Amino acid sequence: MTRGTATRYLYVVRHGQAEGEGDAPLTEAGRRQATLLGERLRDVPFTAVHHGPLPRAAQTARLIGEQLAAPVPLDACAAADDYVPHLPERDELPEDCADFFLGHLSGVGKEEAEEGARLAQEALDRFTGPVTEGTEDRHELLVTHSFLVAWLVRDALDAPAWRWLGLNPGNAALTVIRYAPGRPAGVLVLNDVGHLPEELRWTDFPDVLRV
Repeated sequence: MTRGTATRYLYVVRHGQAEGEGDAPLTEAGRRQATLLGERLRDVPFTAVHHGPLPRAAQTARLIGEQLAAPVPLDACAAADDYVPHLPERDELPEDCADFFLGHLSGVGKEEAEEGARLAQEALDRFTGPVTEGTEDRHELLVTHSFLVAWLVRDALDAPAWRWLGLNPGNAALTVIRYAPGRPAGVLVLNDVGHLPEELRWTDFPDVLRV
């Protein structure tokens, strides 16, 4: 195993509100969310901005990038795409919620599950862990989708593989994970929407979940 030589700070965000799934672009609210998040992150010395290939993630990354104090190359990659990172077996799940989660994922076929698991491992290999080249701390931005945000938080907390289920990142919400040499990963910020005004917080969530 390669030893870490510096700390990686991974800033993970879900895309802004979109007009739908698939190739749908951001809504006007989603564009405002992305711009405001970019203003919050303006002075972070990012070395890379990674994003998923779908329009809602790519557009969010571009709008954030336009607000940064220094230009940073945008990197579109499949590992940051929208996919199911782990399809659990029934015996992995707590008995009282197994039916709920398995029903929620019932449309995921074998090939889709296998591809999702492959991409999820690629994401861990590519985006997590301490820096292993050089001695400078590194700040990286990852603009992705809710499932991968949940997967990375689960991994940082060393939780069981199924536990990405039940984590619900908000649109343009900020999560920051620290990977320091010789230390466990640390979740420094989780699902923070403090940069958004009230009307742009918790979009796509049922009213009962808004706080």
